[in-house]
Amino acid sequence: MAINIYLGKVAIITGSSRGIGKTIAIELAKRGAYIVINGRNQDRLQETEIELKKIHQNVISVCCDVSSIEGSTMLIDSTIKHFNKIDFLINNAGLSMRGQMADLDLNVYKRIIECNLLGSAYTSVLCMKHLRETQGSIVFISSLAGIRGLPSMSAYCSSKMGLRAIAESIRIEESNNNIHVGLILVGVTEIEANKESIAADGSTIILNIREDKKVDSTQKVATAVLKSIRKRSFITVLTKLGLLNYYMQAFFPSLSEWIIIKNIHRFNEAYK
Repeated sequence: MAINIYLGKVAIITGSSRGIGKTIAIELAKRGAYIVINGRNQDRLQETEIELKKIHQNVISVCCDVSSIEGSTMLIDSTIKHFNKIDFLINNAGLSMRGQMADLDLNVYKRIIECNLLGSAYTSVLCMKHLRETQGSIVFISSLAGIRGLPSMSAYCSSKMGLRAIAESIRIEESNNNIHVGLILVGVTEIEANKESIAADGSTIILNIREDKKVDSTQKVATAVLKSIRKRSFITVLTKLGLLNYYMQAFFPSLSEWIIIKNIHRFNEAYK
């Protein structure tokens, strides 16, 4: 009989009121993990907390913005106050954007980097001493956009590439403390209705629902996260196209760029 490594473990999942983060929280809760969910929308967060408490009662929600030092501190302090330890930190909170570099309002870069990169950095720094005690896991939800720069996504790609640098640094620094670091490179994934992104001028836009058969489910991403924790693996690349992109960029970067240029219309369509 396999040992349930998640039972009784305390898991923080940032950006978990919906989408990938919510699904990860549900799957961990089903396996007996104590759950800390996080988001900026209080109503949505409370709805998710109620749903999770149908699985078990060891769930709390912390409404805060991890892109600020104050918000990240609140999240970690609340977790320790309630559960007295941290075993898993899933850095999932993130924003997407659309727009060519020449058209971007400067605040677009600021918002994307603060949320996607600094939010993960802040929580990771604040969790480190607690994860040393439990020899736990930090998992970063990155993207295939973190493999190479893509058109109309420069800020997003920058933030996701930065997550790998953080992850690699932690792996080296904490190698003697047995902290596991995972990096999940997610492809195009299903989204819920009214999912927001940031336009070039800084305004909020609503993304179209993704109904293509090639779109990954949030369940698939959650399964990959749990597997990364269980096997204590580093890089996980989702989808066959993602693996092709990963190795093409490593060995044939010029060819990879040529293919993107020739198919730029498809990228523009996929980003809607």
